[in-house]
Amino acid sequence: MNRRDFLQLTGMGMGGLMLPHLSAAGIPLQGRSVPPEAFLSSGMDVALKKRLADAALNTAKAKGASYADVRIGRYLNQFVITRENKVQNIVNTESYGVGIRVIVNGCWGFAAIGDTQSEADIAKAADKAVAIAKANARLVKEPVQLAPQKGFGEVSWKAPITKNAFEVPIKEKVDLLLSVNDAAMKNGANFVNSVLFMVNEQKYFASTDGSYIDQDVHRIWPNFTVTAVDPASGKFQTRNSLSAPVGMSYEYLQTNPSDKVDGVTTRYKMGYDMLEDVVAAAKQAKQKITAKSVEAGKYDLVLDPSHLWLTIHESVGHPLELDRVLGYEANFAGTSFATLDKWQSKNFNYGSNKVNFIADKTQVGSLGAVGWDDEGVKTKQWDLVKDGTLVNYQAIRDQVHIIGEKESQGCCYADSWDSVQFQRMANVSLLAGKTPLSVQEMIKDVKKGIYIIGDGSFSIDQQRYNFQFGGQLFYEIKDGQIAGMLKDVAYQSNTQEFWNSCVQVCDQNDYRMGGSFFDGKGQPSQSSAVSHGSSTARFNGVNVINTARKI
Repeated sequence: MNRRDFLQLTGMGMGGLMLPHLSAAGIPLQGRSVPPEAFLSSGMDVALKKRLADAALNTAKAKGASYADVRIGRYLNQFVITRENKVQNIVNTESYGVGIRVIVNGCWGFAAIGDTQSEADIAKAADKAVAIAKANARLVKEPVQLAPQKGFGEVSWKAPITKNAFEVPIKEKVDLLLSVNDAAMKNGANFVNSVLFMVNEQKYFASTDGSYIDQDVHRIWPNFTVTAVDPASGKFQTRNSLSAPVGMSYEYLQTNPSDKVDGVTTRYKMGYDMLEDVVAAAKQAKQKITAKSVEAGKYDLVLDPSHLWLTIHESVGHPLELDRVLGYEANFAGTSFATLDKWQSKNFNYGSNKVNFIADKTQVGSLGAVGWDDEGVKTKQWDLVKDGTLVNYQAIRDQVHIIGEKESQGCCYADSWDSVQFQRMANVSLLAGKTPLSVQEMIKDVKKGIYIIGDGSFSIDQQRYNFQFGGQLFYEIKDGQIAGMLKDVAYQSNTQEFWNSCVQVCDQNDYRMGGSFFDGKGQPSQSSAVSHGSSTARFNGVNVINTARKI
């Protein structure tokens, strides 16, 4: 299902809720609508999946493929959507099929087939993939160089969930959202939208390397937007939820105490109290109407992880994707300023010595966590920026030879069985500071600053260099104290200047994850989910503008 069809399906109310969050992303809802009870079935058994995979692999090899892999996928999505006291929509979709990728004569070929458990049908699809590769090979100038990969035999990985969201009755989910909406209205909101996104990817991978990998991936995102209106002036303000989409399931919605700094609620860690957050959101949306409009100028910024994840995503995660660096990929805000010559110099200054970025597809509870990627590579953690210096990129099996690596970094992904897997962002995170430092202690040292919570609108150029970011909540800092709420805040900088202005990062006790549930890339567009962790960080002397519209 494409973005336009989705918005038509869910109605304009849902569109108004989601559009600020999705940025340039697609929505992975391919497949047919299914009743909720269909989600409780577990799909095919592993033995059947192995027989189907072998039918494809054997056919591909017999037809001349030097390499082949097969992905058998069952993708389940459920969205529960409400507004005020009404259920707007409940969307259930299921998509099932097989994607086959081969190398013949040094060139890739791909074919896919849906809704079949026939070995003969899958063999025909493999034959088609080989034929496509042979046709492509007539035009190829440089053969595929695939990094070696050992086979793992028959293995499996499951997200460590304790309460499967697809087994929770719809009524329980609806009751939760309607209670959230009711709490918002009772605390000053004039309008409220709320939604639960739930995803389950049942993925089976097999390759001629000798791997047969069965994985069960779960993700969830509880979300809302509250709006408060001043009846006298007609002015209004909104506040979105501070939930983080996570690689968990319904257990994420357990009651979990929030973090607070001088009474300001910040993001939750590995549990999320939706009711507590919406009560705070309703009150804060009203406060934003009368908040002081910011005076443009230079400020020291204290950025909460609920905000900083998006800046990391856009200014670090995307520009360090090797296909963007090489110019192979330019969709959704372009290529990258972090070109190979900068990495080859071994001293390119990406940020201050406080800045250390890692890529990690193993972090428990993260959106990108899996045991193996979509070309059978065991996932791991690696450095991208160390002590402020660019040291590596994100690359997959047919790219790593370009940067002198002998094995893939395990960041290949496809959003569906009928999509070709390609390089996608791993979880890219800013490491916490090593010196004990709390948010309160950080704020006490700030003379003139702004404390920013939550993500908002943003823009970034085609090289991922010059940018502007807004947020949800803004608090003025004067002489080490929070002095009141601000509004109309956005900061402008460029990637190097911004990360070089980072002077402090709080310790591991403050570390939290944010992330994107629908991160778009490629053409045709694919969507993936990725987390970004950090502790609260301080950036000195950043340019802040006033975004208020003058009439």
